[in-house]
Amino acid sequence: MPGAENQRLDTEQQTRKIMESTRQQKIERLIQKDLSDIFLKYARAIRGTLISVSEVRISPDLSIAHVYLSIFPQDKVASVIEQVQEDTAKIRGEMGHLQRHQLRIIPELHFHLDETIDKMARIDELLKQ
Repeated sequence: MPGAENQRLDTEQQTRKIMESTRQQKIERLIQKDLSDIFLKYARAIRGTLISVSEVRISPDLSIAHVYLSIFPQDKVASVIEQVQEDTAKIRGEMGHLQRHQLRIIPELHFHLDETIDKMARIDELLKQ
Protein backbone atom coordinates (compact mmCIF):
# COMPACT_ATOMS: atom_id res chain seq x y z
CA MET A 1 0.00 0.00 0.00
CA PRO A 2 1.83 3.10 -1.21
CA GLY A 3 -0.48 5.53 0.65
CA ALA A 4 0.20 3.89 4.02
CA GLU A 5 3.96 3.94 3.36
CA ASN A 6 3.90 7.68 2.57
CA GLN A 7 1.84 8.37 5.69
CA ARG A 8 4.33 6.42 7.83
CA LEU A 9 7.24 8.41 6.36
CA ASP A 10 5.43 11.70 7.00
CA THR A 11 4.81 10.68 10.61
CA GLU A 12 8.49 9.77 11.05
CA GLN A 13 9.58 13.13 9.61
CA GLN A 14 7.22 15.00 11.93
CA THR A 15 8.51 13.04 14.92
CA ARG A 16 12.12 13.79 13.93
CA LYS A 17 11.34 17.53 13.62
CA ILE A 18 9.69 17.57 17.05
CA MET A 19 12.67 15.78 18.60
CA GLU A 20 15.11 18.18 16.92
CA SER A 21 13.21 21.24 18.09
CA THR A 22 12.99 19.81 21.62
CA ARG A 23 16.76 19.31 21.64
CA GLN A 24 17.24 22.85 20.35
CA GLN A 25 15.04 24.21 23.14
CA LYS A 26 16.94 22.27 25.81
CA ILE A 27 20.26 23.54 24.50
CA GLU A 28 18.91 27.10 24.27
CA ARG A 29 17.89 26.96 27.94
CA LEU A 30 21.26 25.48 28.92
CA ILE A 31 23.15 28.20 27.06
CA GLN A 32 20.90 30.91 28.52
CA LYS A 33 21.51 29.67 32.07
CA ASP A 34 25.27 29.39 31.65
CA LEU A 35 25.59 32.76 29.91
CA SER A 36 23.50 34.35 32.66
CA ASP A 37 26.02 33.09 35.21
CA ILE A 38 28.92 34.35 33.08
CA PHE A 39 27.33 37.79 32.62
CA LEU A 40 26.62 38.06 36.33
CA LYS A 41 30.39 37.96 36.93
CA TYR A 42 31.02 40.09 33.85
CA ALA A 43 28.67 42.84 35.05
CA ARG A 44 30.43 42.96 38.43
CA ALA A 45 33.59 43.98 36.56
CA ILE A 46 31.63 46.78 34.86
CA ARG A 47 30.31 48.43 38.00
CA GLY A 48 26.79 49.80 37.93
CA THR A 49 25.62 47.71 34.98
CA LEU A 50 23.05 44.96 34.81
CA ILE A 51 23.28 42.50 31.91
CA SER A 52 20.63 39.83 31.45
CA VAL A 53 20.26 37.18 28.77
CA SER A 54 16.67 37.57 27.62
CA GLU A 55 16.65 34.96 24.87
CA VAL A 56 18.83 32.46 23.03
CA ARG A 57 18.02 31.06 19.59
CA ILE A 58 20.16 28.29 18.20
CA SER A 59 20.44 27.15 14.59
CA PRO A 60 19.05 23.70 13.68
CA ASP A 61 22.58 22.31 13.29
CA LEU A 62 23.47 23.69 16.77
CA SER A 63 26.48 25.61 15.42
CA ILE A 64 25.32 29.21 15.90
CA ALA A 65 23.61 30.74 18.91
CA HIS A 66 22.00 34.17 18.69
CA VAL A 67 22.03 35.67 22.18
CA TYR A 68 19.78 38.63 23.03
CA LEU A 69 20.98 40.83 25.89
CA SER A 70 19.12 43.40 27.98
CA ILE A 71 21.42 46.03 29.42
CA PHE A 72 20.62 48.53 32.14
CA PRO A 73 21.19 51.51 32.42
CA GLN A 74 20.46 52.65 28.88
CA ASP A 75 23.37 55.11 28.70
CA LYS A 76 25.89 52.24 28.88
CA VAL A 77 24.33 50.04 26.19
CA ALA A 78 26.69 50.96 23.35
CA SER A 79 29.88 50.54 25.37
CA VAL A 80 28.76 47.26 26.97
CA ILE A 81 27.67 45.71 23.65
CA GLU A 82 30.98 46.77 22.10
CA GLN A 83 32.92 45.22 25.00
CA VAL A 84 30.88 41.99 24.80
CA GLN A 85 31.55 41.78 21.05
CA GLU A 86 35.29 42.12 21.72
CA ASP A 87 35.19 39.47 24.47
CA THR A 88 33.10 36.93 22.49
CA ALA A 89 35.97 34.41 22.27
CA LYS A 90 36.63 34.66 26.01
CA ILE A 91 32.91 34.27 26.82
CA ARG A 92 32.64 31.27 24.48
CA GLY A 93 35.68 29.74 26.21
CA GLU A 94 34.09 30.15 29.63
CA MET A 95 30.87 28.64 28.32
CA GLY A 96 32.87 25.73 26.90
CA HIS A 97 34.40 25.14 30.30
CA LEU A 98 30.92 25.06 31.91
CA GLN A 99 29.35 22.85 29.23
CA ARG A 100 32.23 20.50 28.46
CA HIS A 101 30.20 17.47 29.54
CA GLN A 102 26.87 18.48 27.95
CA LEU A 103 27.86 19.65 24.46
CA ARG A 104 30.37 18.20 22.08
CA ILE A 105 30.75 21.44 20.13
CA ILE A 106 30.21 24.87 21.68
CA PRO A 107 28.19 27.02 19.25
CA GLU A 108 29.50 30.25 17.79
CA LEU A 109 27.98 33.16 19.71
CA HIS A 110 26.35 36.19 18.07
CA PHE A 111 25.26 38.88 20.52
CA HIS A 112 22.33 41.22 19.86
CA LEU A 113 20.68 43.93 21.89
CA ASP A 114 17.18 43.00 23.04
CA GLU A 115 15.05 46.07 22.48
CA THR A 116 11.84 44.63 23.92
CA ILE A 117 12.03 46.75 27.09
CA ASP A 118 12.55 49.93 25.03
CA LYS A 119 9.58 49.08 22.84
CA MET A 120 7.38 48.41 25.87
CA ALA A 121 8.40 51.74 27.41
CA ARG A 122 7.55 53.57 24.18
CA ILE A 123 4.17 51.87 23.97
CA ASP A 124 3.51 52.72 27.63
CA GLU A 125 4.36 56.37 26.99
CA LEU A 126 2.07 56.48 23.95
CA LEU A 127 -0.76 54.96 25.92
CA LYS A 128 -0.36 57.54 28.69
CA GLN A 129 -0.71 60.42 26.21
